[in-house]
Amino acid sequence: MANELTVKGRLPQNARNFRCACPDFCLLTFAFCLLISLPSCGYQVAGRGDRLPPDIKTIAVPTFENKTARFRIEQSLTAAVTREFIERTKFQITPKPGGADALLQGTVKDIRTGVISFDLTTGRATSLQVQVTAVVKLEDLHTHKVVFSNPNFVFREEYQVSENTTGLFEEDQPAIERLSRDLARTLVTDILENF
Repeated sequence: MANELTVKGRLPQNARNFRCACPDFCLLTFAFCLLISLPSCGYQVAGRGDRLPPDIKTIAVPTFENKTARFRIEQSLTAAVTREFIERTKFQITPKPGGADALLQGTVKDIRTGVISFDLTTGRATSLQVQVTAVVKLEDLHTHKVVFSNPNFVFREEYQVSENTTGLFEEDQPAIERLSRDLARTLVTDILENF
């Protein structure tokens, strides 16, 4: 068989028709081999915070500042960011800067709502989009160096408008909650990966 491969330069007849008897097993084996090889390719587990200075163990996340007319949006964003840090990292999170190693400051500078689609028969809006723009900065309190900064953090979330007019505000708040979670997830990832 070896001579047949080297002489003719092609696979023998019985090898050309080879099929895996258990495709699921083959797929699992391939996936396992791929996962084992990833750490050697430079991939790392997210959430370790290796790119932050090693002396940062406690991060203060005080309530974001709200420069908009939207009531309590800063509380929603701050709670989401705090929860994301607690769930994904080993940092201790506190609302007070005293005794913390780093300070994460956030300012909600703009919130806008716009119509995305209309009902052609009634002329009423059927879906809206809320957009929040924030400024965030993480400062190392030991060196007073800015470790991470984004002066234009923009997030959008769409939601459907109920035919009932009073339902508008009920649907608006869940959209803000979803937007807060997305912003928090992205912010914590950006800080940990230092992009």
